[in-house]
Amino acid sequence: MYAIIETGGKQYRVEEGKSIFVEKLNVNEGDKVSFDRVLFLANGEDVKVGSPVVEGAKVSAVVEKQVRGKKLVIFKFKAKKNYRKKKGHRQPFTKVKIESIVF
Repeated sequence: MYAIIETGGKQYRVEEGKSIFVEKLNVNEGDKVSFDRVLFLANGEDVKVGSPVVEGAKVSAVVEKQVRGKKLVIFKFKAKKNYRKKKGHRQPFTKVKIESIVF
């Protein structure tokens, strides 16, 4: 059984017992989170497609930790102008473990 949920402007394929990284959520570690924007549900041959969401479907998860992604280096320069700028960025993520898919 799996579902496709939407959070943080992105879509994720989730299964019970699996962990995923989603865009940062403002919750503490160990808190329970529920995602009610379920776009698709599949349980073997039984498939439910939402328009845009499946009514009454919910995915519950528990927050494992707040992490930051790998550093991306942004380097700008202009030739022959002695202009160089180096900047780094680390995207914040929330690691959640899917507990149950209910519909």
